[in-house]
Amino acid sequence: MVAQNEVLDSALGVLREFLASQKLSLNLRLPPERQLCRQLKMTRAELRKALAVLEAEGQIWRHVGRGTFIGSRPVLNLDDVEYLSGQTRPAEVMEARLAIEPQLARLAAIHATKTDFGEMRNCGRNCRAAKEWRTYEAWDNKFHRAIASATRNQLLVSLFDTLNAVRRSTTWGQLRSTKLPPMDHASFREHDAIMSAVERRDPDLAANCMRQHLRTVRDRVLASLNS
Repeated sequence: MVAQNEVLDSALGVLREFLASQKLSLNLRLPPERQLCRQLKMTRAELRKALAVLEAEGQIWRHVGRGTFIGSRPVLNLDDVEYLSGQTRPAEVMEARLAIEPQLARLAAIHATKTDFGEMRNCGRNCRAAKEWRTYEAWDNKFHRAIASATRNQLLVSLFDTLNAVRRSTTWGQLRSTKLPPMDHASFREHDAIMSAVERRDPDLAANCMRQHLRTVRDRVLASLNS
């Protein structure tokens, strides 16, 4: 049993390192299992066990007949996500986030555990440590997902994942004037404020901090797109 656990831990470490190095976007399909086995030098059984762990963590999801994808499984299927992405404007995405995420922060303040607090803090630290915008955005995405997960409401988490899938699949983005987030990036302080309110078990403050954060993001994104 110990040997089997060591093999799984080794395969899982190799797979995590591969995914981190590839910087894959949300809902991007992974290479076929046969190709991954050759590339990562592991058996099909080892790969599938490692994939099962990542799926349980919400890092990937699998669709029979279509493959394995990055991120948590959206409520809608891929065709619906792609359709909505093509029909959705950035302003509408931000309206939806402002309608949903402050309430997720409110519930997180009520239901979050010490493990949730640790995950939020880890995401916050990695946001600050990011050496490029793409890395920052990945950890920012994980931070907001950690807030959703802390609600302990699987239906709300699934709705968040679907909204997030549409957001990440929509073809729009901010123009960046720097290689990485500046030290005084507003989101750093705003993330800290949200985490502090959640840890203090203050639902109203958590919701207000999340709302203010999303308004800042909305104004920055829309100003960038209109410039």
